[in-house]
Amino acid sequence: MVAKKTKDITNLILNAKKKARKETSFAPEPELTTPIKWPVRCIVGPGLEGAIACETKIGYVNGSKGWLVYRGYDIFDLCAYSTFEEVSYLLIHGNLPNSSQLKSFKKKLFQYSHLPNTKRLLMGFPIEDMNPMGALRLGTNLMRQELTYRDMDNYRPDIKSVISADEDSIPMETKPKGEERAIYEFTHKKYSRPMTIDEQRLHPATGLDTCYHLIAGVASLAASIARIRAGHLPIEPNPDLSHAANFIYMLTGTLPTPVEERIMDVALILHADHGINASTFASMVVASTLSDIYLSIGSGIAALNGPLHGGANEQVLHMLEEIGNVKNVKSWYTKARKSKRKIMGFGHRVYKAYDPRARVLGPLADYLAKDNKKGRALFQIAQALENEVVSTLGAQKGIFPNVDFYSGIVYSCMGIPVEFFTPIFAVSRVSGWTARILEYLENNRIFRPRAMYIGDFDRKYVPEKKRK
Repeated sequence: MVAKKTKDITNLILNAKKKARKETSFAPEPELTTPIKWPVRCIVGPGLEGAIACETKIGYVNGSKGWLVYRGYDIFDLCAYSTFEEVSYLLIHGNLPNSSQLKSFKKKLFQYSHLPNTKRLLMGFPIEDMNPMGALRLGTNLMRQELTYRDMDNYRPDIKSVISADEDSIPMETKPKGEERAIYEFTHKKYSRPMTIDEQRLHPATGLDTCYHLIAGVASLAASIARIRAGHLPIEPNPDLSHAANFIYMLTGTLPTPVEERIMDVALILHADHGINASTFASMVVASTLSDIYLSIGSGIAALNGPLHGGANEQVLHMLEEIGNVKNVKSWYTKARKSKRKIMGFGHRVYKAYDPRARVLGPLADYLAKDNKKGRALFQIAQALENEVVSTLGAQKGIFPNVDFYSGIVYSCMGIPVEFFTPIFAVSRVSGWTARILEYLENNRIFRPRAMYIGDFDRKYVPEKKRK
């Protein structure tokens, strides 16, 4: 029976793939899928929209056709057949792991999920009064302090360990020409004294092991924050559980069903990477300065905390509860359009077709809501609202449900508090953040865009007493 239920989920995903393929042809955009010959010409809008920052082999988003690809693998196939551990390994290493590699990777993730000292430090702060994302950002900093030697005064980054100069010393009035090799490189630092035995147990906050620590640690800390806020003690991971199942277990204190584990795995896969979005870009910008990966991930969490990036699925749930009943959808939507109110969970900066992640999450929300009275009511409202929006704005403006529209219903049916929807996003996206950072550092160049100056010139200094 259990095998049949998890097989049902696989079939739902494959049916979503089949529907997507009927609606879109399979041909990538040639202008965005070929090696770059620097300098590159592109049309750039506000917020660096359209700017090309780097080459990547990690992920590809085709907004006009509704594609999402990780390392050449279609997102539907990964959701149908893979696990979050496999996908994380794929994003970081470039290939799916063989049996021994996967076993070793899982072992490390479990080992690195044990953070008793960091959690003890975290509990010394007023976590109950903090925004969960603020607490998670703090937690990664505490991990950095606990697990690395980066905050020790003797091991501060040394400018002499960097080849070449800070980019600000290069005249920015000259046009960028691009370089064939990295301008900035790490060299092995010579410490002023030998490391102690305790310091030797710490790691340098760079490289693969740091990425593993963060993938495991962010999940463990997010779950612990939920427990602390609920007045409970954190739970240590269970060696018999997968990463997704352990996350649910550490978060809720209850062993998940196979269906819950499978759906969480799919949700984590769907959110693992999505191009150079705001939080990924923030992480890469910090990493490009040769700051360490912990601080880079902290900046990604900070960016994700912004309401324009993370948290939309929370607002979707509130919106559906406000509508209240499927009979109210049409009138609510009419009033919302007249008042030019934003309909949460619809439209996307990139997608002008149906978001492939929403194609998967919609059927999963339907599946879970069958045995959940409140979830069923919310799903019916969501479905009716989708019909209204797509019929009026889909073909005309390319506005369809995005990843946030159904994900909140999925999490809600699994008993996850609304305020932890965005931390789940971070638990997943940390694998994409770390993969992108490692890839960019291979040919690193510090980010340094310019602003167009439109201010005054030749203003005369007026002494304070003569100023109006």
